[in-house]
Amino acid sequence: MSKTLVLAEKPSVAKDIARVLGCKKNGNGCIIGDKYVVTWALGHLVTLADPETYDNKYKTWRMEDLPMLPEHMKLVVIGQTAKQFKAVSALLSSNEISELVIATDAGREGELVARWILQKARFKKPVKRLWISSQTDKAIKEGFANLKPSSQYDNLYRSAQCRAEADWLVGLNVSRALTCKHNAQLSAGRVQTPTLAMIVKREEEILKFRPKDYYSIRAYFDGYSAIYKNSSNQAHFSDIEAANAIASELRGKRGTLTEVRKVYKNQAPPAAYDLTELQRDANKKYSYSAKQTLSIMQSLYETHKLLTYPRTDSRYITDDVVPTLPERLKAIAIGPYREAANALLRARPLQTKYLVNNARVTDHHAIIPTEQYVDLNRLTRDERNIYDLVVRRFLAVLSLSFEYDEVQVKISFGKHNFYTKGKTVRNAGWKAVYSQFVDDDEDEDSENSHQLPALSQGAPVFLKDIKVINGKTKPPARYNEATLLTAMENPTGQVDDGKLRDALKSAGGLGTPATRADIIEKLFDSFCIERKGKEIIPTSKGRQLINIVPADLKSAELTAKWEQQLSLIAAGKANDRGFIAEMRKYASSLVSSVIADSSAYRHDNMTREKCPECGKFMLEVNGKKGRMLICQDRECGYRKSLSVVTNARCPECHKKLELRGEGEKKTFYCVCGFRERLSDFEKRKQESGAGKRDVMKYMQKQSNAKPSSNPLADQLAKWMQENS
Repeated sequence: MSKTLVLAEKPSVAKDIARVLGCKKNGNGCIIGDKYVVTWALGHLVTLADPETYDNKYKTWRMEDLPMLPEHMKLVVIGQTAKQFKAVSALLSSNEISELVIATDAGREGELVARWILQKARFKKPVKRLWISSQTDKAIKEGFANLKPSSQYDNLYRSAQCRAEADWLVGLNVSRALTCKHNAQLSAGRVQTPTLAMIVKREEEILKFRPKDYYSIRAYFDGYSAIYKNSSNQAHFSDIEAANAIASELRGKRGTLTEVRKVYKNQAPPAAYDLTELQRDANKKYSYSAKQTLSIMQSLYETHKLLTYPRTDSRYITDDVVPTLPERLKAIAIGPYREAANALLRARPLQTKYLVNNARVTDHHAIIPTEQYVDLNRLTRDERNIYDLVVRRFLAVLSLSFEYDEVQVKISFGKHNFYTKGKTVRNAGWKAVYSQFVDDDEDEDSENSHQLPALSQGAPVFLKDIKVINGKTKPPARYNEATLLTAMENPTGQVDDGKLRDALKSAGGLGTPATRADIIEKLFDSFCIERKGKEIIPTSKGRQLINIVPADLKSAELTAKWEQQLSLIAAGKANDRGFIAEMRKYASSLVSSVIADSSAYRHDNMTREKCPECGKFMLEVNGKKGRMLICQDRECGYRKSLSVVTNARCPECHKKLELRGEGEKKTFYCVCGFRERLSDFEKRKQESGAGKRDVMKYMQKQSNAKPSSNPLADQLAKWMQENS
């Protein structure tokens, strides 16, 4: 009896599909049932071949061998996952298999994962496509009842392949050219370089900024205060003498409430989460990195089945999802969400005008809870935090608007006017879902949260005090992960052409929701950026790289042009081979640009310590886990840890301790001045109740955190995934 083979992207997803399809027998890299056999990839099993596959001369990096322009791009099996590819390939060629269902992630990259496997295995049998947005049993059953012809996604595959080949041609050629010319570990790419350029530009703006003094006048009355504004509605003075003159003139005077006006206002709930918005909020509230948030989301999606597909760029759902909303509300009607969920269920029909928008849903709808019952006790603290964000946003977007009366007050002293305003809540609406009411758009002069006493228009008021307040203009804020994600999602300021701005906006900015976290991590791993608290700052390497990289790669305009063409290819309105031909020419021009450039790169973080393997002087860098020495020679790749920021806390100020030294000299250091030998730390932990096993587990964790010894190889191996 012939069977249908189902190809999932990950083992965890494959197990869920197998259970729903009644497959129970374990096979070699698969799960077997009466009608179906379910197998899986491990992400990409197949990728574009490295340059040396085409010619042995590319094993040595030399400028004279550039550009690398293979006539036909080859696919190779990834070494680390070759065993699973062999198992999948055997199933694809089996006589028992009559057809295939692609069940990889429903999106451009998921399509590429499956199609490259089929191409490498030379699979010619019928193929269908499963396209679902959540991993619940119900979604899987409905998906298999509505399988699509794979041909419906051929253009999506062509678009994905074009993106991958173009990134190979441009990224690897430019990175080799930069590295060979300057003998340093340098890389550039369509997404990472404009992202780095934004960080460098912001730092330059901060360094050039010169603060200026400004002055404001605040008047104090019985139970409230107000700010002075001139006839042009300006609250700030550049001249302190003018501000002091007004304050002196009015001190001790009586004014009049010339306006007390009540204005009804309402604030619609925020849209549901897409991945980028969720990563932003998780960084603001919990200081999670973008990559950490995505990892937690994957667990909630794949393991717990509690949330829908995370790698989405949409903040809305389609009409066909609306009938499932009551069941989703019932599933989350527990613990802290019970009251709000049940209130929405009682008030049916549900308010969906802020959640449903068919035109603004692409491959996947917004991140919302599934119909799966949740046991909060089975979630880790991090999973609970992310789940809480999504559930509260889901409840909020189904709730009524926040309604309030804003009381606008004007107090006059002749020709001089002061202003304040207050708020009286009519209906908490969606804000009742959250523990406190916060207005994100309030600035320092806003009085929206001002508690005002009863005031009558025309009544006299007595000035109790008046002050001139000195302030200083502030430089633009450095990026943190939350604001950098926003900048990557909306980099239209880098693009002048209106049509390209529209293309970039429709494409969702630099990178995709799924890859932005990896791009940021790549910049950290290559020591182009580093953290200072929550702030992100460029290193000397990052600043120099932006100065020597070809100008085209610094702007998001390149991504805009590519996405414009890739969207047309996905829609069947443009030729994929024509696009690649243009990319070959473009890669050649970029290499020529690097060769012709007269800029120099200088290691200004060089130490006098020599590499034990090649003898060259080492470079000191700040890694994500602490300071380290790395060899300046790209082919050597030697690294040595100098210090590691640990999870151990200072007993005096409770900040994280830094571990320095080797062997018996290993010592904890804190910024507050506290120091403690590792041996004393272990003794103190044992005396406080922590056993030897706890200390060993801690040390093992620190040991496992050591970085890879070949950063450039790792960087290039992940090239295709990180630049999608």
